[in-house]
Formats: sequence, structure tokens, C-alpha cells
Amino acid sequence: MLDMYLTLIFSTAIVFLALLVILNKILYKPLLNFMDNRDTLIKKDLENATKNSDDTSVYYEEANKIILEAKNQAAKERADLLAKEKIESEAKIKERKSKLEAEYDEFIKTLEKEKKELKNALNGQLPLYKEAIKAKLSKI
Repeated sequence: MLDMYLTLIFSTAIVFLALLVILNKILYKPLLNFMDNRDTLIKKDLENATKNSDDTSVYYEEANKIILEAKNQAAKERADLLAKEKIESEAKIKERKSKLEAEYDEFIKTLEKEKKELKNALNGQLPLYKEAIKAKLSKI
């Protein structure tokens, strides 16, 4: 009976060890390899994410720099255009003002000429008016 127990224990131990070897070969080693590979991939992904984050920061700073330069250039161009338009508008105003002054001077000369003509015409007809006034006064 002791022999039977020893045989049973020995066979159970052999089956247990065989099962451990088989499970180790079929299940545990591939599972451990898979977990190691997964850890390696996670580390690589984490490094890539960190690198991408750093790259993103660089690109973000570069984009901000480009935007700032564009704003500065736009402000400079706006100022240049405003200055150019101001000069052009002042020139147009000066030109229009001189034209209006010339027209005004011409108008004044024409008005003076017409005034003299009217005065001469009235002076020429002054004796007629005097006679008409005397005639009217004599009727009263």
C-alpha cells in the first residue's frame, strides 16, 4: 500500500511537472513574451507621443512667430498705404483747391466786368431816368 501511495505520488508529481513544462512552453512563455512586447510597444508609443508633443510645441511656436511676422507686415503695409493715400489725397485736395481758386478768380473778374458794363449802361441811361423822374414829379 505504501508502494501504491508512492507510485501515486510519484506519478502525480511527474504529471504535475510535465504539466508545468507543457504549460510553460505553450502558455507562460508566449504570454510573458507578449507582455514584454506590449511593454516595449507602450514605451515606444510613449516616447513617440513625447517627441510629437515636443515637435508640436516647436511647430506651435513657429506658427505663432509666422503669425506675428504677418501681423507686423500687415500693419506696416497698412501704414504705408495710409501714408500713400494721405499724400495722394492731399495732392488732389491741393489741385482741386487751386482749380477752385482759379475759377473763383475768373468769376470775380467776370463779375467785375459785368459790374462795369452795368454801371456804364446805367450811366448812359441816367439822363433818361432823370427826365422820367422829373416828369413824374411834375405830375404830382
